[in-house]
Amino acid sequence: MTGTDPWVDLLTGDRALLDRTSTAERVADVLRQRIIEGALPPGTRLSEENAGRALSVSRNTLREAFRLLVHERLLVHEFHRGVFVRVPGAGDVADLYRVRRMLETRAVRLAGTAGEERIAALDAAVSEGERAYAEERWVDVGTANMRFHQAVGGLASSPRVDELMRQLLAELRLAFHVMSRPRDFHEPYLGFNREITTLVLDGRLAEAERALEDYFDKAEAQLVSAFAESGGPEGAHMAR
Repeated sequence: MTGTDPWVDLLTGDRALLDRTSTAERVADVLRQRIIEGALPPGTRLSEENAGRALSVSRNTLREAFRLLVHERLLVHEFHRGVFVRVPGAGDVADLYRVRRMLETRAVRLAGTAGEERIAALDAAVSEGERAYAEERWVDVGTANMRFHQAVGGLASSPRVDELMRQLLAELRLAFHVMSRPRDFHEPYLGFNREITTLVLDGRLAEAERALEDYFDKAEAQLVSAFAESGGPEGAHMAR
């Protein structure tokens, strides 16, 4: 550790993923992945100096990456204050689940045409979550859940859907931070993930789709209730 914010040390480790020809899109990919993993929680201030040094990229490249992620609703820029990881509100949750229902349930219907690698990704993500649960790594359980849903979207066999899912899940992970007890939130959904995976593997796609809809209903209601209990302002951008 360098004595800086933990996210800076993580980005320093990510430097190896970049090279001299790296684009702002690749830097945005790195930051987005750290959001999905829960390493950059809502309200985190992203210092240009620290992030640029950690990733060894120019300030212009970093600013362009920030602009891309602002467009994806993952970051916000405040005049004279800097760039922060966005804090979503209950309205964002409702819209996220609206889009997820369109993408993921349709993807499940297309699972019969998906390749073996995309089907196997479902089981791999669930198994990863189960291992993290057994070792009581609750943040990693949440990350495995993100990878599970990325794999669900992957059943559509569409690079565009894959990209949309990465953006949606990063924003959703920000919403998950409203849950004060991650174990209680993530634990019940491990069983749902395994059930849905088994149904897909067995070719029972209509049942898998219904199970996923039920999953979404429960998760959305739980998150919206948590936002109401937190008393935070609807649509607030910053945690102060």
